[in-house]
Amino acid sequence: MNFPKTGNLGFPRMGARRELKFALEGFWSGKHDEAELRSVAAELRRTHWKMQYEAGIVTPPSNDFSLYDHVLDLATAVGAVPRRFGHTGGRVSLATYFAMARGSGGATAMEMTKWFDTNYHYVVPEFEPEMQYELLSTKIVDEYLEAREQGIETRPVLLGPVSFVLLGKPTDESIDRRDVLLALLPIYVEILQRLRNAGAEWVQIDEPCLGLDLSDESQSYYGAAYEALRKSPRPNIMLATYFADIAQNLNLALELGVEGLHLDMVRAPQQLAALSAKSKDGLFVSLGLIDGRNVWKADLQKAATVLREAIARFGADKVQVAPSCSLLHTPVDLDLEVKMDPEIRSWMAFAKQKLSESAVLAKAIDDDDSIVNELNINAAAMDSRRRSPRIHKEKVLQRVDSVDSSMLERTSPYAVRHQQQAQALKLPCLPTTTIGSFPQTAEVRKMRASFRSGKIDAASYKGFLESETERCIRFQEQAGIDVLVHGEFERNDMVEYFGEQLDGFVFSEYGWVQSYGSRCVKPPIIYGDVARPKPMTLGWSSYAQSLTPLPVKGMLTGPVTILQWSFVRDDQPRSQTCRQIALAIRDEVRDLEAAGLKIIQIDEPAIREGLPLRRADWPVYLAWSVDAFRLAASGVADTTQIHTHMCYSEFNDMMDAIVRMDADVISIECSRSRMELLDAFKRVRYPNGIGPGVYDIHSPRVPAKGEMEGLLCKALEVLSPEQLWVNPDCGLKTRGWEEVGQALANMVQTAKRVRQSLAK
Repeated sequence: MNFPKTGNLGFPRMGARRELKFALEGFWSGKHDEAELRSVAAELRRTHWKMQYEAGIVTPPSNDFSLYDHVLDLATAVGAVPRRFGHTGGRVSLATYFAMARGSGGATAMEMTKWFDTNYHYVVPEFEPEMQYELLSTKIVDEYLEAREQGIETRPVLLGPVSFVLLGKPTDESIDRRDVLLALLPIYVEILQRLRNAGAEWVQIDEPCLGLDLSDESQSYYGAAYEALRKSPRPNIMLATYFADIAQNLNLALELGVEGLHLDMVRAPQQLAALSAKSKDGLFVSLGLIDGRNVWKADLQKAATVLREAIARFGADKVQVAPSCSLLHTPVDLDLEVKMDPEIRSWMAFAKQKLSESAVLAKAIDDDDSIVNELNINAAAMDSRRRSPRIHKEKVLQRVDSVDSSMLERTSPYAVRHQQQAQALKLPCLPTTTIGSFPQTAEVRKMRASFRSGKIDAASYKGFLESETERCIRFQEQAGIDVLVHGEFERNDMVEYFGEQLDGFVFSEYGWVQSYGSRCVKPPIIYGDVARPKPMTLGWSSYAQSLTPLPVKGMLTGPVTILQWSFVRDDQPRSQTCRQIALAIRDEVRDLEAAGLKIIQIDEPAIREGLPLRRADWPVYLAWSVDAFRLAASGVADTTQIHTHMCYSEFNDMMDAIVRMDADVISIECSRSRMELLDAFKRVRYPNGIGPGVYDIHSPRVPAKGEMEGLLCKALEVLSPEQLWVNPDCGLKTRGWEEVGQALANMVQTAKRVRQSLAK
């Protein structure tokens, strides 16, 4: 049996220069047809396979590419298409595929949520009554054969049947997940048979849910599923786990009868000892020794020590070197970063370089003389980073050490603050607002690019931003919104904008990673101690407030989200870095209050995302993450109203922590789940203000007033009118002005109508 010494679990889809993003958006806007989109996709696949093979990955993955989301790909492949999209059988069209992701006409988009503890969003499969499951796509086999035609043997990737069912969502109480699983298993058997017939020797089946705390029922799914897969002719299975220690489920994984097992050795290096003690002879082991979720070079000498231990236990012919998880979560190519500080750049590796690290590591254990120079370069980079005086700032460390419990508390409890804020702000019942950003039009992006490239001067750019900000204020006044925002036209990204103004951050030009669909983010890179040299948002917030008598929210990104959505230094605890960021945001909050801003929003959409996968690790994380938010938010008077916003999150598991955050108002995304997320707030009788989103901004469709009213009335079944705010699900950055105008007009009219009905 051929078992390559190097492997890879997945590669970024967008392209080094976001080629797929622009092809998708061109297709959605009607500028390109389907053939053009598929041509770009095929060229990216060819480029990525070649890049991986030439870097030393013997069998790169196939079927890791997607036009939108790999979970959505599988849902459409097995026929899990909700009735509302009008699918009548056969292969799912591209129009239906994108309608499921983005919505279309009267059909609302499927729900999205975070892929475990990453900033990637997947489309949540829906399991409806009488849904007929059948294999509708040959994509996984087609892409395997496509790579083979290029002369490259790949290892096809498939999301496992149990993780697919556990990550999906029954739409009716009558639906049993086990029944869904049993209906899907013949399709998985057929897929594996087709791959075997096509010549695939190995297939990678991802079961990331093995890293979770599984109920007895969920554990039983694995036995049923893999018993069915064992009985039919198929390729060898590499069962891939990542993001967590699977020790609690290791016995379960070893009983499934698969030929190989991949472990995330970056997140949980202790797994090797557990595996060595329990595994049977003959198991093939893939060790994820290269960090697939960060940008720092691997310490190859340290990794080689672990690798040698594994070889001593399992045999050199049964051990593979790989990244810890799919490289989907990293930028493509560090070679493009010609403008980055060369010293800091020398400490990093993007996806392409991580592939090379895997290949070097595989050769290092063979004492291959040809790579001695590469090992020396790696060792020098490790030493340079450890010794660099640019990383540590004594004043920052002293300030962190001086934080005490009083800095984490507001002066008065919420009930007292609520009364004082009501008197100060004089807002109506069901006040309306938006989450922060307004459309970043092509003109806004063009002007920003022109300023950065020197084509226009600072005065011209400032004048343009002032006119856009005033336009946004007047637009909101005319729409009848109660609490305004300045629109954030000066901001490229909600995290990058702040990182650019903080010490300890460095930035890439091409460090894009996919968040969802065509949406890409370019995470800042935190390499050293964080401090705020000067105010970051004060000028634009003060300018906006000067234009109107209505309250304007100061808009900030919270410390946990800045941490989570950055590539974070790995030489100190994340909690320490987060506290440094919190102190910087605290200074900004106090400056905004001093300038007359009465409402300040500190967004924390990533706080749920950061929860460790194992419940045993939650208390420590929730303690320091909530404390970081409170440290940022608590330095203001009772009359200053603190808001926060959270994106697609399951709140049931952390309601105590949300209560402890003690924000005066929290806004959350609720429209795709039709207010189901509010059930968690009902169970704990959440006392503070809540703004559940009444329409989905991730879809281009404009919801009708009746649709919004229905959602608002559902919210009033859970919340009191005194608690309830009315707002969209999220920021409006990705939408167009025309649809925003219609949607916000509908939202304001809905709020007024419900407000009037409550007054009767």
